[in-house]
Amino acid sequence: MRRTNKNSYLIVDGYNIINAWDRLKEISKEDLESAREKLIHYIIEYAQYTGKKAIIVFDAYNVKNSKEKIEERKYITIVYTKEHQTADSYIEKYISSLSKYDDIEVATSDYAEQQIILGKGASRISARELKLYVDSAMVKIKEEQEKRQQKIQRNFLEERLDKDILSKLENIRRKR
Repeated sequence: MRRTNKNSYLIVDGYNIINAWDRLKEISKEDLESAREKLIHYIIEYAQYTGKKAIIVFDAYNVKNSKEKIEERKYITIVYTKEHQTADSYIEKYISSLSKYDDIEVATSDYAEQQIILGKGASRISARELKLYVDSAMVKIKEEQEKRQQKIQRNFLEERLDKDILSKLENIRRKR
């Protein structure tokens, strides 16, 4: 029996990506929350564009008394792990809960994690590859927005009128 409606997932090791992307790493030195929000923004845009279900996992391994927190936002799920739980262990467990027919990509540059991901049937994306994919999607989104904007700006009366009315107006114009 074949399953045709497979889901497509992008699972992101949040802090691993923040520390691997120069711009986010710089922001995180001053304000970690801003770096997280910037990454979340990028992944929301990418998930919306690609149609993938995105999950960003931030670990709270060394945060005392932290409880697991799951936050749903437009197009993505954000997970903050509980105390003593790494993003890696959460991701491994999450992948195991998905169907073997699903298309699962995990974004991390952690070599050990990549090996485990591959062993569970998911594919891995390095932080550099994810950056290229996100940047490419952002360019395409911007191009599509500009095309829509041009269509809006190029809103001529003749494009909105019935052909008969347009013909009558043209005849009036020529008689002058």
